[in-house]
Amino acid sequence: MAHCIVPEAEEILDKEYPVLDKGFVRLVDYFGGDQRIVQSARVSYGEGTKTVSQDGALIDYLLRHQHTSPFEQVVMTFHVKMPIFVARQWVRHRTGRMNEVSGRYSIMKDEFYVPAEDKVSPQSTDNKQGRAAEAFDKKTADDIIAKLEKGQEDAYEGYNELIECGLAREIARINLPLSLYTEFYWEMDLHNLFHFLKLRLDSHAQYEIRVYAEVILEICKKVAPMATESFINHMNQGVNFSGEEMRALRDIMDGKPNPLEGKKLERFNEKIRTGVQL
Repeated sequence: MAHCIVPEAEEILDKEYPVLDKGFVRLVDYFGGDQRIVQSARVSYGEGTKTVSQDGALIDYLLRHQHTSPFEQVVMTFHVKMPIFVARQWVRHRTGRMNEVSGRYSIMKDEFYVPAEDKVSPQSTDNKQGRAAEAFDKKTADDIIAKLEKGQEDAYEGYNELIECGLAREIARINLPLSLYTEFYWEMDLHNLFHFLKLRLDSHAQYEIRVYAEVILEICKKVAPMATESFINHMNQGVNFSGEEMRALRDIMDGKPNPLEGKKLERFNEKIRTGVQL
């Protein structure tokens, strides 16, 4: 098969999708699509692509049974702009390749993330690394946002003063806060991108990285729609049960009491509720 062209992907190349207050995601380039996945899977016995329905069934089978290598044949390159604290979570996905703007060479822009009023929430009482579902009242939220903006303004003013006095950029930048926006090019194959999306689309993921994942999911639908549909069905909206949980399900279906207790029962019930909500 020659170079794989996906018309829907071509239409959105270099299109800027706004995220948060000042961020964005752009699809810079892509290699392959659904056709590349099926062609790669069928190469072992020399057959090319078949009908769309057969291609879709094959892709679904491959993803459902975790035959991952054909999905690695599809690669996307993104240009993303996000707050540094989001980028620090992003780079935990080490299968991606990235090149970030450097504060050693460039003067950093006066661009900081300020959360919307409805995203300013207290610490969760049952999640040590997350915020509560309910936001602060308007007055409290406005006071908090004002303090955040004042801190950002002071930090950038100090940064500018250090630059103007001749301090090396690599030192002048060190007091800039995590809310500062950064930019980078990020490349990842579709198999690992689906793993990224599985984690970052989850309701427990931090809001600020989740909204980027939502945009990338929409871009994936343009590049590889059948593969993305299969991902949504089996990985994003699917629920996996352990062997012990499967035995409990069989007992329940046979009219027997649920043998799970304590934390195991809580996790089991959470999976059931998640599945129902999906």
